[in-house]
Amino acid sequence: MLFKKKKLTSEDLKKIPKSFDVIGGILIFTDFPKELKSKEKLVGNYLLNKFKNIITVTKKTKKYSGKLRTAKLKIIAGEKNKETIHAESGIKLKVNPEKVYFSPRSGTERLRIAKLVKKGEDILVMFSGIAPFPLVISKHSNANEIYAIELNKQGHKYAKENIKLNKIKNIVAIQGDVRKKIPNKKFDRIIMPLPKDAENYLSLALKNLKPTGTIHLYTFEKQENFNKLKEKYKKYNIKLIKAGTPAPRKYRVCLDLSLK
Repeated sequence: MLFKKKKLTSEDLKKIPKSFDVIGGILIFTDFPKELKSKEKLVGNYLLNKFKNIITVTKKTKKYSGKLRTAKLKIIAGEKNKETIHAESGIKLKVNPEKVYFSPRSGTERLRIAKLVKKGEDILVMFSGIAPFPLVISKHSNANEIYAIELNKQGHKYAKENIKLNKIKNIVAIQGDVRKKIPNKKFDRIIMPLPKDAENYLSLALKNLKPTGTIHLYTFEKQENFNKLKEKYKKYNIKLIKAGTPAPRKYRVCLDLSLK
């Protein structure tokens, strides 16, 4: 008995999601159609042929969760390796997106912040991950010292490797809970890129902010609630920046806050 060889039909090709992330040489589907599950390897090989910079195609089997914001990835085609080097704004970032949280979609926002930094600023990046914010800031500004604090031991390991990889000298990487590890000094700029929980750390950030300093606090919010968000933080000078759309009608928002 001969088995008919599976292949992708024109209808199958239409069902391949147009939305996916690319981190270095790894393509990541957040949502993969159930109706293509039996042909996922064919889909992966099709994309490997289509995008020559991709060497591994994966799909999330578990979305970002837990304190460390990690996901589970299944390789559906290509090299059996989840570690890669991602290029962004003139820097290189070594990363395994299953072991640490990293979003390539925030690249434009990281560069925006870097361009706000004035010469000689002391900067604190909370929840710094593999150090994309510190590295982009160091590359594109004349900051003095940049402190990067990350809870995830794997994230901290990659941060140290990336600092070395980019030959950066003004970043201090610290592993641990930011509540316990924050340096005893005041900062010109504090960045809080943890949208679900950053607000819980605002009082800590304020204690370590210079009177003329700025806090960049990230959160998720629907556009119809933007005015409520501004009202909530009305005691500060506030600028609200849309910094991405992780879900329909839901924005990743950066609140640029300074003391009145």
